[in-house]
Amino acid sequence: MTLTRNRPFIYRITMAPETLADFDNHIVRRLSSMQGQYHDQEAYAAMLAREDTLLYEVYEIVRPEVPGEMMTGLSIVHPGRVGDEYFMTKGHFHAVPDTAEIYYCMRGQGYMLMETPDGDWDIQDLLPGNVLYIPPYWAHRSINTGTTDLVTYFAYPAHAGHDYGTIEQYGYRKLVLERDGQPVVVDNPRWLPPDQR
Repeated sequence: MTLTRNRPFIYRITMAPETLADFDNHIVRRLSSMQGQYHDQEAYAAMLAREDTLLYEVYEIVRPEVPGEMMTGLSIVHPGRVGDEYFMTKGHFHAVPDTAEIYYCMRGQGYMLMETPDGDWDIQDLLPGNVLYIPPYWAHRSINTGTTDLVTYFAYPAHAGHDYGTIEQYGYRKLVLERDGQPVVVDNPRWLPPDQR
């Protein structure tokens, strides 16, 4: 598959384990790439000292980053926790903020944590068969609360880009933690509202 292909094409999603049979880009995110993202920094440091654990992977079908094209692929968040906080993606806004994204959950269980620049927030179940539409201006982060891989198929405008820096700097308004074997949503004590940043 090449970026210059201007004809319709098919690609296959293989099952068990899910991956793309043909992909252009494979992104691997390990614990070291999540510096400052987990609320329990002592647990993070202790875990990183033992091993730079693989948290999630992304397989992409890359298209030209221009309006009219679509980026698609698979996100696979592995199961586990850092302290009492589940493995999750870095999370991002789109660099072109008025672009939306669609996720289709294929396997596993978890949540999509979302928020707007002004601090409005939402959380939705990621369960097999669920299709999640994320409107423009909403940052989003996948969180695996289960014991198997959380696998989602995604599609978004190819020119949307990613703004990871805002989340790295300010975090999310909410955290998803394990309490008594169950996920709970709590306020992030380090999050600051926009007028206090």
